[in-house]
Amino acid sequence: MRHPVFLAVSVAGALALSACEQKTADETVERAFQDVNVVDENGLNDVMLTVADPNEAVTYFQRTASQSPDRIEIQRGLASSLVRAKRYNEAVPAYARVVDLEGATNEDRVDYADTLLRAGDWARAEQELDKVPPTFETFKRYRLEALIADSNEEWKKADSFYEIATGLTTRPSGVLNNWGYSKLTRGDYADAERLFTDAVRQDPKLFTAKNNLVLARGAQRNYALPVIPMDQKERAQLLHTMGLTAVKQGDVQTGKSLLRDAIETHPQHFEAAVRSLSALENNG
Repeated sequence: MRHPVFLAVSVAGALALSACEQKTADETVERAFQDVNVVDENGLNDVMLTVADPNEAVTYFQRTASQSPDRIEIQRGLASSLVRAKRYNEAVPAYARVVDLEGATNEDRVDYADTLLRAGDWARAEQELDKVPPTFETFKRYRLEALIADSNEEWKKADSFYEIATGLTTRPSGVLNNWGYSKLTRGDYADAERLFTDAVRQDPKLFTAKNNLVLARGAQRNYALPVIPMDQKERAQLLHTMGLTAVKQGDVQTGKSLLRDAIETHPQHFEAAVRSLSALENNG
């Protein structure tokens, strides 16, 4: 008479055990899918921050941030994407949120200062950089420090920061060009020429540095083009710059000659040089 009871208890126990095992299995599968989703999301975040269209990335991070406002990596992604999209006025409050979140880093504050500079708020950018400890030494930090020192006409500090920044990157052409332009605005033309030459040597495709180099040479009344890599169109553009520089220095005939060379050199019709030369000739 006890066998049916024992059988019922056994069946109930087996069912309970089966249900428990099923629950454990379901939880394991759910955790596995969560792990996969985290990996997939991280990969998608990386794509959005690098190769995706900047405005599409902004939309993605805005949607994700609205669902998880306290996740700093999402807020950071949104701020970074806004900068990539050149939407600096929107990026400023986005970075302000990032630096106020738990887990914010010195790098976040430097990025915030960089965004403030891009938005034209130099005073606040300087204030944010002042909050970064001096032990945090990165190329970006010192490049920003140099630009701010420049704007304040603190030349010794600017030179020191430019020099440090140059030593902290394997691609110093941009900072060398900025440093050279700083020297150019101060009237230190020889040093400017040296720095622009270094910038072109580091990046032979950096036309801005080539053009600035011509300005520095022209300011010294050296109207020969520098021996640097240039194609025919670049040569014409540099001759145009040199011609205008010569006119500004009062060497009008030399300027006219350089403008004629620019027009002849350019592979297409060089409208800007034609207008410049015409204006000079019409004014006697």
